Amino acid sequence: MIGVIDYGMGNLYSVSKALERIGAPYFVSDRIGELQKADSYILPGVGAFRDAMEILDKTGLKIFIQNAVSEGKLLLGICLGMQLLFEESEEQGATEGLALLKGKVTKLEERGPLRNRLKVPHMGWNRLTIHRDSPLLKETEEGYAYFVHSYYVSGMDEEALLASADYGVRVPAVVGFDNVYGAQFHPEKSSTVGMSILKQFKQLTEEQKVKK
Repeated sequence: MIGVIDYGMGNLYSVSKALERIGAPYFVSDRIGELQKADSYILPGVGAFRDAMEILDKTGLKIFIQNAVSEGKLLLGICLGMQLLFEESEEQGATEGLALLKGKVTKLEERGPLRNRLKVPHMGWNRLTIHRDSPLLKETEEGYAYFVHSYYVSGMDEEALLASADYGVRVPAVVGFDNVYGAQFHPEKSSTVGMSILKQFKQLTEEQKVKK
């Protein structure tokens, strides 16, 4: 069972509909007692890093997520939810993240000649380049995914970089280390590429449950 963490800043409807399309058992909750029953978690996110961390800290969800990961439960962060996995962000001033992965969330800058300038936010379809094998990407081929973001992760461990996109800089698009995964783009809006990732996360959840 996948627990979708509701902290008031996630696109819960589209994530829920995508999970329904692939037949993944899930529930949405903001209550720690209920979330403890899940086998894995999805942390969605839309909005500002600092606002999200303040909510997670105030509600106790920050410690809950960190403890769940340390206990070996799977976690998939989406968009802002992926950024929250890292050590800190410079958005609205330096703010500590969940520190589950090494790296800093940095603002994208508009790049290139005026006529063909890459605008911020990075919004639209961009091609993924897969860098290494991962259980999360087992059924994923290089293709296009849908991005909407103004910040990206820099200074991360190369071994945790699973796939990237080019937007004037290398944008980490899929990250993962041990039981922690993240997608900067919206898999629930990314057609075949995105659905393959969600399907594999469902499969990993089922495999983890069997191991117990």
